[in-house]
Amino acid sequence: MSADDLRRRRTNVRANVRKAPGPCAHWKDEDADFIREVLDLVGDKWSVLIIGTLADGPTRYSHLADAIPGISQRMLTLTLKHLQRTGLVSRTSYPEVPPRVEYALTDLGTSLLSIVLALADWSADHHAEIRRHQTAYDSGTTP
Repeated sequence: MSADDLRRRRTNVRANVRKAPGPCAHWKDEDADFIREVLDLVGDKWSVLIIGTLADGPTRYSHLADAIPGISQRMLTLTLKHLQRTGLVSRTSYPEVPPRVEYALTDLGTSLLSIVLALADWSADHHAEIRRHQTAYDSGTTP
């Protein structure tokens, strides 16, 4: 193979990916980066947990913080902003004293809910098996 052929192959990665089977094969070149960005957001552990927590309806920030173990205020705030920007979560501020803010799933967020809950359920159902595999891998043995 000539150097020119090799160079052409390397620069035409997306076209080559589309020829291979899998989810990327169905994406247009102009959509691929954006689709990966959306997958990164909705597949993030905090996004999954926030969306799942909002399944029961509008929720205050403090309840979200209490309901999601291990999430820092900074991560909760950042993730909520990203979910708002994407249109998955809405934020409603009430002019009261003290101020009250509630977060809720939008219709778009609700359309994602069953997938997120299924992913969380799968994680819970298989965590012991996954832990065994990790332990075996780390120790150099087979499960």
